[in-house]
Amino acid sequence: MTGDLSSARFRSLSTEAGHYESFYLKVADPLSPRGAWIRYTILKRPDRVPSGSLWCTLWTGSEPPQAQKATLHADELSAGPGELLRIGESRLTLTRVVGSVDGASWELEFGGAGVPFPYLPQAWMYRARVPRTKAVSLEPDATFHGRVTVGARTIEIDGWPGMVGHNWGSEHAERWVWLHGARFVEAPECWFDATIGRIKLGALLVPWIANGGLWLDGRLYRVGGPAGIRSTSVDAQPGHCRFTLPGRGVSIDGEVSAPEQSTVGWRYSDPAGGEHYVSNCSVASLALTVRGHEQRTRLLHLPAGAAYEHGARERPPGIAIQPFPDP
Repeated sequence: MTGDLSSARFRSLSTEAGHYESFYLKVADPLSPRGAWIRYTILKRPDRVPSGSLWCTLWTGSEPPQAQKATLHADELSAGPGELLRIGESRLTLTRVVGSVDGASWELEFGGAGVPFPYLPQAWMYRARVPRTKAVSLEPDATFHGRVTVGARTIEIDGWPGMVGHNWGSEHAERWVWLHGARFVEAPECWFDATIGRIKLGALLVPWIANGGLWLDGRLYRVGGPAGIRSTSVDAQPGHCRFTLPGRGVSIDGEVSAPEQSTVGWRYSDPAGGEHYVSNCSVASLALTVRGHEQRTRLLHLPAGAAYEHGARERPPGIAIQPFPDP
């Protein structure tokens, strides 16, 4: 199943299909607000050819994040041997990402355990019609080396933690949250990675469903899942989220904070029409209270370096939306 989850889907689509797909990476200093978020995306409207976009956001400390984006035509999309995705001359593999758009460039090498974390707990869920969004953390605890430049700002990255992910589907969830953190102060080997969403079934908006994992003291704990809906609690706003996620052997209470000045706003288009407003901060602070692990309570925190993404139909108040259309 691993190879299948890392493979680009856009090449096997029928002409009439609508589709979106994203390979993305986040890398950040766990102790200071410096990091980068890079995305290689595909959007295909029904009965139209796909387009590919390159996105790059850079955080360099106390300054607001800097961002660039460019969209290329279908004939500049490919995925050759050893590649996850190539858009123009920008390419992403399982160990390296290199690319550029006007005013931004990046070249990073990364490695990790090489064991993907499928957010969905059962393999059949990746083949089912619902959920319409599928996602996998290809490297939930990667180590990065290289550099990223946007405008006049550059960060040199030497051993920073991060992740590499892949998602795809026919439409986005109605509302969603994505959280990631690694190298917690109290447990440097620990990582936490979770997607939380509300989907529409007809006119019904279902409760929050979480799917995530916590690696702690050499053991992987899965949290959320359909069976945990009644015990899942999420209070999510742009810039801040409190959550309770039940799990197998643990339960997690968490809080993530992303200052407005450190959050970047984007538009995400749905293949069939409509759009979501997305706020992302890859240098957020994150605190977790883990109960049940080895019959004790663990407190974990990251001063910076956590990812918090919030997606919704409404425009986030106080957060500037980047002036790049999503085709």
